[in-house]
Amino acid sequence: MNIKEIQQKLLDINDPSAPIFEQLKHDERKGVQSLLSKWYRQYEQKQKDHLSFIQKSQYEIKLWEGGIKRIAGVDEVGRGPLAGPVVAAAVILPQSFYYPGLDDSKKLTESKKEEMFDYINATAISVSVSIINHDVIDTVNIYEATKLAMKQAINGLDLTPEYLLIDAMKLSMGIEEESIIKGDSKSISIAAASIIAKVTRDRLMKEYATTYPHYAFERNMGYGTTEHLEGLKSVGPSPIHRRSFAPVKELIQ
Repeated sequence: MNIKEIQQKLLDINDPSAPIFEQLKHDERKGVQSLLSKWYRQYEQKQKDHLSFIQKSQYEIKLWEGGIKRIAGVDEVGRGPLAGPVVAAAVILPQSFYYPGLDDSKKLTESKKEEMFDYINATAISVSVSIINHDVIDTVNIYEATKLAMKQAINGLDLTPEYLLIDAMKLSMGIEEESIIKGDSKSISIAAASIIAKVTRDRLMKEYATTYPHYAFERNMGYGTTEHLEGLKSVGPSPIHRRSFAPVKELIQ
């Protein structure tokens, strides 16, 4: 086989014990050895992703095995920025859900987050998003606004969840719940909610960037980067800046 034929054949093989590998190991062509090395690297990464996914499914597996089917993962994004909303998402995944590589949205590339966003929306039993704008944040404070966003996301689900897995927050909604520190790295349901919330908010901030171009929202998503702070000092706060947050507060006094 030529190099291209070998490359094509390797795409369909998932088992390192396949007979073709013994033959290819003795092929002295550099191109063949390069393809072999690449295949093994990808195989090892797939194995790591699979193991990680199983580990992150332990909360869900325990609940599913206990007869609880509707488990909602809940997470938010946008507590720290100086501008824009806080966004929360609630996601109920089916027991058949499988997506190796699913993780805390902060650890993923933008293209991977977009890909997972589409997959979660297509395969989840129910997905709900809540957006709490800057004016509410200024009125009730960011902690209360975050709780409000999470509760609204849960209430927006098509089905009432039997159990809540929440990232580092207690909600006391009359539904059994567990608050998990760094839950987006420990639970597939929370990780899925993290991705839905993050992609939703990032898209909003990119839209705001076209209306308010002085702050580079499309790059910093409202966080206080040097570029953002320079824009604030230059033209002052935009209508979506959080007036209760320093240094915005100081600029309007």
